[in-house]
Amino acid sequence: MAELWIADLGQVPYTEALALQLELREARQAGAIPDVLALLEHPAVYTRGRRTRDGELPLGDAFYAEQGIEIVDVRRGGRVTYHGPGQLVGYTIVAIDDVVAFVRLLEQTIVDALAAEGVVARARPEDGPDYTGVWVGEEKIASIGLHVSRGVATHGFAINADNDLEPFDWVVPCGLPDVRMTSLRALTGRTDTLPGLRAEIALAFARRHDARARHVDAAALHGALPAAR
Repeated sequence: MAELWIADLGQVPYTEALALQLELREARQAGAIPDVLALLEHPAVYTRGRRTRDGELPLGDAFYAEQGIEIVDVRRGGRVTYHGPGQLVGYTIVAIDDVVAFVRLLEQTIVDALAAEGVVARARPEDGPDYTGVWVGEEKIASIGLHVSRGVATHGFAINADNDLEPFDWVVPCGLPDVRMTSLRALTGRTDTLPGLRAEIALAFARRHDARARHVDAAALHGALPAAR
């Protein structure tokens, strides 16, 4: 069974986390590290994926700046989404050979973790790529977007746990004008749902990925990078 590193990084600015992903991808491509699942939160930021269209941030850059929300263009698939404190972000620096199969694995990982938290969720592959992610009824709770280079995936998923949902109302999330977002807190009425969800995601991803989990801290993760250069 292959090893999987799981790193809990706390809150990390988006551009800093992106730079780390690129370094980890290079190390994974070189075979210097195993697959990695990095779990973290971001300060408030909108990211625009490769499929983003005009009009998905309709209120203008000045409005978003007034709210303290950064806007970043990224190379992952998907459209506009929001990240903020209280949301669980998982970056999967993983060697893959089938992108669609890996997206389905991530969806089922999230469904498993939410089930462990008492929420019945589902994926919607039959509805097409715009509905990639995880849903509870007709509300979306998790988004997925990947970028693959030389056989290694980066980016990953974001699950709404304790985060404020209002910033989703200021954009067209995932390019779906009628989508309603929800969160683990909204569905359960519980506060501080993030720690439990983080633990369940780590377990579910290792199981679905058929890997032996090894928890590493940020220092160990960064310390492994120079050996890849």
